[in-house]
Amino acid sequence: MPPGTGDILQPGILKINKFVVEADFKKKKIYLLLQPGMAWYDKRTIGMKTGSLIIFLTVYLYAIAGFAQDDRTLEYLQREQQRKHTEILQQLDSGVFYMDHEQYALADQKFKYVLQNIRSVPSDLTFFFGKNSFFLSQYKQSIDWLNKYIQLKGTTGQFYEEATSWLKKAEAGYLKEKSAASEKTQQILSDKYDIDCGPTGKVTCPVCQGNHVIVKKGPFGDSYKTCPYCNEHGILTCEQYNKLLRGELQPRK
Repeated sequence: MPPGTGDILQPGILKINKFVVEADFKKKKIYLLLQPGMAWYDKRTIGMKTGSLIIFLTVYLYAIAGFAQDDRTLEYLQREQQRKHTEILQQLDSGVFYMDHEQYALADQKFKYVLQNIRSVPSDLTFFFGKNSFFLSQYKQSIDWLNKYIQLKGTTGQFYEEATSWLKKAEAGYLKEKSAASEKTQQILSDKYDIDCGPTGKVTCPVCQGNHVIVKKGPFGDSYKTCPYCNEHGILTCEQYNKLLRGELQPRK
């Protein structure tokens, strides 16, 4: 019988699947108790010779070995789990070290390793990861993790004051980033589409302000140059105007 397939109920009694084998060593007898469901209903003698006792003892010893093996396996798994947990915490400490020494990209790698391998995220990691995210200009991520730390630890948290300070900075950085992104998007939209010049289809040249002459100030006086874009009246057609905005209108030679 493979180890671990039997359960020892008490010395001399071994349960195997739905059967319980009981040995009476004094009388040199072995009994088989059948158990359909929960009720015992039969007890039969299955052997009276020493050979039967030997068989029972063999099965009994195998079961004991199985339990010992299970205990060793459990102990090994517990040691491995503890070793892995210690390794993960060392990676966390390493990330804090790199962050304190302004090596934010390396710190980010360490913190992400911990997040990917630990079962339950330590509250301190929510602060460290949020703070380090700010230095990487990942403001939205920074806000999320710093808020998480404050929610978890409240005003009694070890890093509460520092967390609230970095949170304000991250929020300011995020608003500035959103504003810049909004302006950039607007510029892209303007560049992609033609501007309606009105019913006349003509626009005053923005280069020379409609004077057809470009005046440049210099140390020895003003210099004058004919505008290379508009006509003699300082006017651009709508097509020329849109090309000028896109940087596609070539100056006349």
